[in-house]
Amino acid sequence: MPDIIRKAVFPAAGLGTRFLPATKASPKEMLPIVDKPMIQYGVEEAVSCGLREIVIVTGKHKRNIEDHFDYAFELEHKLRKSGKHTLLEEINRLCRVNIAYIRQGYALGLGHAISCARPCVNNEPFAVILSDDIIDTDDTLLKDMVSLYKKLKAPILALERVPRQAVHRYGVIDGTPVGKGVYRLNGVVEKPAPERAPSNMAIIGRYILTPDIFDILAKAKPGKGGEIQLTDAIGGLLKKRPVYGYLFKGKRYDAGDKLGYLKATVDFALRNPELAGPFRSFVLDAARGLKH
Repeated sequence: MPDIIRKAVFPAAGLGTRFLPATKASPKEMLPIVDKPMIQYGVEEAVSCGLREIVIVTGKHKRNIEDHFDYAFELEHKLRKSGKHTLLEEINRLCRVNIAYIRQGYALGLGHAISCARPCVNNEPFAVILSDDIIDTDDTLLKDMVSLYKKLKAPILALERVPRQAVHRYGVIDGTPVGKGVYRLNGVVEKPAPERAPSNMAIIGRYILTPDIFDILAKAKPGKGGEIQLTDAIGGLLKKRPVYGYLFKGKRYDAGDKLGYLKATVDFALRNPELAGPFRSFVLDAARGLKH
């Protein structure tokens, strides 16, 4: 099995119910954070780590994702004619990335979505990126995980400590520390009640997985919510091989949640050179107005 990660899988077939009615006919992954859709941040993150083959698992009403990463002749012609060459380069930069699309016929959960990518992944280790988990652009979570895989040659899950009262929203691990920020997993539980959680270390939206996960997913039965849960499959993988967690201490935005999405939008806008000054003034004025 290769020790180099070349491929990243993006599950993007979910229904996006937390953002209805905006996502009734438009993909959640295409909701913009300032001037880029959510999924573009994840694709850029993958490319920056040397992952050049992107597999996006889509579903109904997701055609916009394919169009976004494709060339747009009329728009390109207009930008070129207007002399807007910098903007032209920006919209075409990711069109040169090798992207494959696979349809998930039914939204049967994260585990099922990943299993759909099997024909493109073949017998290689691969990354999984959940595009509504936005990682601060100054952080190196995925790059660190890719480097760690070269050393461990085993599945690695990104972890983050969350408040105990929030563990019911995540897969949570029981782990033994084996290095700086690295844990060997003893077990995983999907969305446990706070009083039953083995820890407060939650699995977040970055994974390095090995292709033996596919056989486990193929035999998996529906778990929580009637879906094929990736957490359950990882539990099965633990019976066959070591699985590790890498504790992330940087900045993550849960943009799949309305509040997290707004936080990401505000923070990224405050870093945008064109917007930072006037937007900061607007935010401060708005805050003062709320106090009166």
